[in-house]
Amino acid sequence: MTKFIPELNDISTQFSNSKAAESATTSDTKSQSANGVTTLLQLESAVRETDAAPDDASTATTKPKSKLMAAMSRVIPQQVLDSPLLDLKNPMYRSRKFWILTGIGVSVSGGALAVGVTWWNLDRSLPDPLEALTFVRDGTLTIKAEDGTILQQRGEATREKYSLEEMPPHLVQAFIASEDRRFYQHKGVDYQGILRAVVSNLTARDVVEGGSTITQQLARIVFLSQERSVWRKIREIMLAQKIEQKLTKQQILERYLNLVYLGEGAYGVADAAWVYFSKDLDELTLSEMATLVAMAPAPGKFSPLVDEKAAVARRNLVLQRMQEAKIITPQLAQATIAEPLEIEPAPPKRLATEAPYFTSYVEQELPRLIPPEAVEAGGLIVETSLNREWQQQAEEVVEKAIDRYGRSERFKQAALVALDPRNGEVKAMVGGTDFDDTQFNRVTQAMRQPGSTFKGFVYTTAIAAGFSPFRGYLDAPFKVDGYTPKNYSETHSGWISMRDALVKSVNTVAVRALIDVGFEPTIETAHKMGIKSELKPVYSLALGGVEVNLLELTGGYGTLAAKGKHTEVHGIRRVLDQRGEVLYEAKYQPYEAVDEETAAIMTWMLRGVVNSGTGSAASLPGRQVAGKTGTSDDARDLWFIGYIPQLVTGVWLGNDDNTPTWGASSTAALTWRNFMVKAVDGMEVEKFPPRPDKVEGRKGIIKAEPVRPGQLYTMRIKRASNDNDDDSRRSRRWRGSDNDSSPSQGVRRRFRVRSENQTASNDDQPTVVRRRRRVFVASSSDSSSSDNSRQWRRRRSYTASSSNTRASEQPRVSRRRSYTASSSNTRSSDTSSYTRRRSSSGGSRRSGSGGESTASRRSFRSSARVASRRSRPAAARSAAPAPAASAPTIDFKSHH
Repeated sequence: MTKFIPELNDISTQFSNSKAAESATTSDTKSQSANGVTTLLQLESAVRETDAAPDDASTATTKPKSKLMAAMSRVIPQQVLDSPLLDLKNPMYRSRKFWILTGIGVSVSGGALAVGVTWWNLDRSLPDPLEALTFVRDGTLTIKAEDGTILQQRGEATREKYSLEEMPPHLVQAFIASEDRRFYQHKGVDYQGILRAVVSNLTARDVVEGGSTITQQLARIVFLSQERSVWRKIREIMLAQKIEQKLTKQQILERYLNLVYLGEGAYGVADAAWVYFSKDLDELTLSEMATLVAMAPAPGKFSPLVDEKAAVARRNLVLQRMQEAKIITPQLAQATIAEPLEIEPAPPKRLATEAPYFTSYVEQELPRLIPPEAVEAGGLIVETSLNREWQQQAEEVVEKAIDRYGRSERFKQAALVALDPRNGEVKAMVGGTDFDDTQFNRVTQAMRQPGSTFKGFVYTTAIAAGFSPFRGYLDAPFKVDGYTPKNYSETHSGWISMRDALVKSVNTVAVRALIDVGFEPTIETAHKMGIKSELKPVYSLALGGVEVNLLELTGGYGTLAAKGKHTEVHGIRRVLDQRGEVLYEAKYQPYEAVDEETAAIMTWMLRGVVNSGTGSAASLPGRQVAGKTGTSDDARDLWFIGYIPQLVTGVWLGNDDNTPTWGASSTAALTWRNFMVKAVDGMEVEKFPPRPDKVEGRKGIIKAEPVRPGQLYTMRIKRASNDNDDDSRRSRRWRGSDNDSSPSQGVRRRFRVRSENQTASNDDQPTVVRRRRRVFVASSSDSSSSDNSRQWRRRRSYTASSSNTRASEQPRVSRRRSYTASSSNTRSSDTSSYTRRRSSSGGSRRSGSGGESTASRRSFRSSARVASRRSRPAAARSAAPAPAASAPTIDFKSHH
């Protein structure tokens, strides 16, 4: 019987519970529990007594259950024993009904559980409804300026977006009346609207009304495709309900109106207003608003450009619904219906592009910043640093530079870039004159020789090595390892400080400074300052004998404007994907390229270039400006890079085919000024840091590595000493050109002048003949020179003696570029000189100065000039001076 003890425990428990229920009104919980325990003990005692009772073996074997029941009857009421659960002869589990009901119950429970799990998984797989606020369609690219204005869009994107408050009220109400009249009553799904749409469509035997709410349409636009399936509809319903929970009605309506596709490539109501009527949204009439609303269900069917009759019929239906909703009066509705539909198509604004050279630069930078798969997927929003106002001004300035100076100075292209030196951001970029004609960006892609603008890096290296800006160098012709640098003016000044050499753009001194400081320190400093192009250790490096682009050159000078700190030049601030997640954010940190004292000294030196040097055309009223001009061989490239503390700008002028121009770097400086005058309007005036007091004996932050040339020859300086031409100078081919020279040994335009004796009166004018760049000038009849002619040749000087010259003063040959003819009254000490002049109706003249001291030369010439003038009559003194007899006049025609 012990095997029945577990069953007895269960039965006892049931009995105790039943007993407790019966005696609930007469005893408390403790007594019930005690009674249950007592009953259980009685039942166990009865079972033991039954087991202990003597029975024969057959009885014990055949009737064990009857003994159990007998024992149970002693302590359990009969009504409990009569329960079907204790019917051992006919148990319930043997009933067919039991199994049918059990199967149904399990099926229903399992189905409900499966549906619940599926719904839960589906709900978890749905995107966050808040993504609707930042949604951008796949395959699109939107580039924005720093103020959020769209510069360029590609793909199916909305160009113009309006807030709900900025949209015309009748337009908003028309969409609600036509697309979702119970918009403010439902919670994402309008079951009444679905039933109404079904009835309307069955009655009309056509699809005349849809059951989708505006919220469902927004969910379809943002998260789903246009696939027609039950599964997509279920997801649409669930998304609509979630959107209603997370977004307000105003947010839902605003996003829908800015994203809805209305045909002809127009996304959003503002784009559609332009595409169909060439109007802004606030300029639309009621008829035009109703026409836009009419296209929402099927743009390809109700577009006025596709089917005007269908568009008019749908427009009238929208007006009727507005009347039914009491948005407009019946009179206004009828009057509007009677109006003819007038359209004025225009291409979508998203196809237009502002700052095309800058946006192309941004597109080229994207693959370097974000994963390739993100670029391919699209849906990107690129936030840039471009200042739209400065960009427009830069484009105007470049266009005017071509119109005003391009034809006369023979350059056809120009480029300009402006940067913020404090953070490296690009603020304006013009890579050419016509993007439609050529997409070649001359700011980032054109590699050109920078000319003298590269001297800024050479002198910065020298100052950083501890050199004083007053360190003296000999400006004289010299040759180093087969390379001969030349000054543009082909004159030399003798000893000159490094600062003055930079101001006057003296080429020989720049090369000597490079030799003293070394190739590698210069190259390393230039790279730290922002030059990324390859730089070779050659002597021509000092004069820009390398190729760089305008962007890196401007960024290098920006390092000086930022007190020696360089920040990577960039135009992209952030890149967002279609869900608004940040894929990239610019976090460039400035680093010290040169120390602050070096930057301050260099800025002080470069200010001299603008204040009194070759860059004077770039001066700004009331502001400190620093910068450097540059001209490559034959003026093929004209440069000016200048800066103020808040802005650094670079300008390049030239031709794409690298043909020479007739311009000068002063034109580039003037173009720079024209842009900066507008850019700094309203900008706070800031001053550069003052120059350090101690410039001598400074300890350098870098170590100079002087170059040890194999051969270096320095030649003597030859200067002209003609009394009547002491103030004349050699004319330049280009007005205002700086003292630049190409480091290459290119062909230069030179003149050979021959003087011949002719019998003519003093009133005869010199005869000039041009032939293969040679000019022949006949001297006057009172010249005392002999029949010996004077011929100018490269690097040689011939001196012809006059009839009364001493025999010891024979012609001599000098291995320098110096040519002259001595007259009867010329001193022997002045016979070795040259004078190259250009005369044209009062044009200026230039000549080199001689070998004697400056004070004695000026005193002698001044005395001779005064004595000559006093000896002439008053009438003659008032007339134009005649050519001196001691030297024939060389009439140079303009050789442009």
